[in-house]
Amino acid sequence: MMSNQPCDMAMTSVTGHLMEMDFQDPFRKWHACDPLQLFDAPVYKTIPQEKAALEVTLKEEARRSDQLVLWLDCDREGENIAYEVMQVCLSANSRLAVFRAHFSALVDRDIHHAAQNLGRPNSNFADAVDARQEIDLRIGASFTRFQTMLLQSRFNLPSPSADRKLVISYGPCQFPTLGFVVERYWDILGHVEEPFWAIHCKYVQQLPPLATTAEFSWQRGRLLDHHVAATLFEMCIDNPTATVTDVSGSERRKFPPFPLNTVELQKRASRFLRMSSERTMKVAEELYQQGFMSYPRTETDSFPPSMDLRALVSDQASNSAWGDYAQRLLDPAANLWRAPGNGGHDDKAHPPIHPTRASVNGEPNWSPDHKRLYELVVRHFLATVSQPAVGFETIVSIDIAGEAFSARGLMITARNYLDVYRYDSWGAHTLPAFQTGQQFTPTDLELRSGRTEPPPLLSEADLLGLMDKAGIGTDATMHDHIKKLLDRCYATKDANTRFKPTPLGEALVLGYDNMGYELWKPHLRALMERDMRMVSEGRKTKAQVLADTLRATKAAFMDAREQQQKLIDALALFFDRTNADGGGGQGGGGGGGGGGGGGGRGGGGQVVGAMGPCPKCRTAHLVLKQRPAGGFMAGCSSFPLVSFNVPCLHSVCSKAPTFLAGPVLICPYSL
Repeated sequence: MMSNQPCDMAMTSVTGHLMEMDFQDPFRKWHACDPLQLFDAPVYKTIPQEKAALEVTLKEEARRSDQLVLWLDCDREGENIAYEVMQVCLSANSRLAVFRAHFSALVDRDIHHAAQNLGRPNSNFADAVDARQEIDLRIGASFTRFQTMLLQSRFNLPSPSADRKLVISYGPCQFPTLGFVVERYWDILGHVEEPFWAIHCKYVQQLPPLATTAEFSWQRGRLLDHHVAATLFEMCIDNPTATVTDVSGSERRKFPPFPLNTVELQKRASRFLRMSSERTMKVAEELYQQGFMSYPRTETDSFPPSMDLRALVSDQASNSAWGDYAQRLLDPAANLWRAPGNGGHDDKAHPPIHPTRASVNGEPNWSPDHKRLYELVVRHFLATVSQPAVGFETIVSIDIAGEAFSARGLMITARNYLDVYRYDSWGAHTLPAFQTGQQFTPTDLELRSGRTEPPPLLSEADLLGLMDKAGIGTDATMHDHIKKLLDRCYATKDANTRFKPTPLGEALVLGYDNMGYELWKPHLRALMERDMRMVSEGRKTKAQVLADTLRATKAAFMDAREQQQKLIDALALFFDRTNADGGGGQGGGGGGGGGGGGGGRGGGGQVVGAMGPCPKCRTAHLVLKQRPAGGFMAGCSSFPLVSFNVPCLHSVCSKAPTFLAGPVLICPYSL
């Protein structure tokens, strides 16, 4: 039955996009045209040879059919694939009536509902994807060819394999993603440690057989002036009696998370399971294809009122790990059920990610990653329909010699969602019993010292959050952009999922930063994503977005090419030059390949790290470099355009090799 009418159905499938967008000859060949021409060169969509058999099958079935029902994924990418299928089928049978099935999970109820409520394809969704594909193709190809032909033969660059050279790729999403990684790395390198001091107060109440402790925080936090901190501490030592000035208590609630969207799934899988975003999406797609969870690419984080959430909870009641909790949720006497929160996002296509089918103890064909991700999705869903955890917080304020301190205690009175969502914690701590006006002598009262620390390297969860906030990529593509940073040798990821730029990644960002063009910043791509969303909503046309975006990026490309020497100079700070160096650059670039002046490393040294703005030009970076013959120097990253190099005393800079791991002493210099 289809739309409540009996029919004979033939099912077939495609594997992702049926067509590819590319330039026409001769623009496909790297050296056959100026990269600038790629902004205006004709493009077309064609079916690659490896998918020719799919085209044949579609045409054969179309000739034997009266209707075409499209069951592709119900997002913009799926809609674009649907139009590719339509184009092939209609070319074989122009009389086909075309319909669209809308569903969110591969389970009986969703499939039957979609089959009886067919709609029409959405051309706006397909146009938005066409616009993105063309923009990414033109910008990516032009800048990639520009960078690679400019730099590949000039420098000894890392190579993914011994038999081929590295392509220095540029992508309008890839580079802003790299920019986040490099910017955090520069924040770490530019951090200047400062000593600080704070008064610490502790009181231990002995009530055998138990001892209860209160740790009091100084209201001033910490001071950077040792003399002031020491003076205040001496006042407390001279008069150490503590007087309780206030005791207050109030109920506190820790709320469960909002329903799960794609970005949050990737962030939580990275944080809780140490699973990469790429692996998360691959496993989630497989669980979706097997019918165990809903469509994993969604921006929505609120459930529609029409959804039967209790039925989904009931499906989980037989699981040995969380089945008891699911039964408690369904028991009115337990008073555990709560309507899920609304995260404020709705893509109008799919509900939040949730389990659609129970698995008692995992399936035989599941890997450990499948089991862990499925468990995360189920526990997250059960938590969203649960009451928040409840606790009672006590705040005790004291005064010592005019200095204010406070301590907080927490007693959890109802764990609720914390019983199932083991990834969250809420630390309980009991304070001694205090009364206003009570006086006591602290067990410990000391002046503690410390040093300010730089922020940590970005974790994958941090990076996904920054990309989401800035509008870089979509929920379905963010993991691809992160993977490309690693594949292109622009960044590395450690065992704690934290990212660090490679010398190549840092050099490229440094070069564009010195141009004054923030091509590595997220603003341009965020505007593109906003415009493509407007196309999908019918508020802008594909032609408008293409014209506006390509006009702006073409101007940026022309300006970057005029300033290409700055890109060469930036690479010269990090890499040895090849014997082939010395060419004349690309058309309009104005300048040859001299760059670093003879010595081979842009001023005679290998970069150890960046140290902040150059004190001479005030625009480029001051970098710490190690000379080939030994010793260290500080120099401007715009050398030779800015001539500023200062030798460093060996005794002061002897810690330079550990520059990236801890504090670095910068030697004095004079202009």
